[in-house]
Amino acid sequence: MSIAEFRVSARGQMSLPADARRRWDLVRGGSVEITDLGDALVIVPAGGGGLRALLRRAVDDAGGYAELARRAADDEPDLA
Repeated sequence: MSIAEFRVSARGQMSLPADARRRWDLVRGGSVEITDLGDALVIVPAGGGGLRALLRRAVDDAGGYAELARRAADDEPDLA
């Protein structure tokens, strides 16, 4: 696992490194999914299976997205 820091533009845009785009087949553009965990964002290529499926199960096991969002908003009102 590698960790990198990226800047977000004033328009809310950021660039993924070429290596990541190639690895996840996003070279011609593509969709990603972003999950706000309250104190972190998780960005994964759109689609099913793997980590995405694990994340979905974890969200379901925790009471669903609405419940997690409510808890996150309780902890961080700016996320509400």
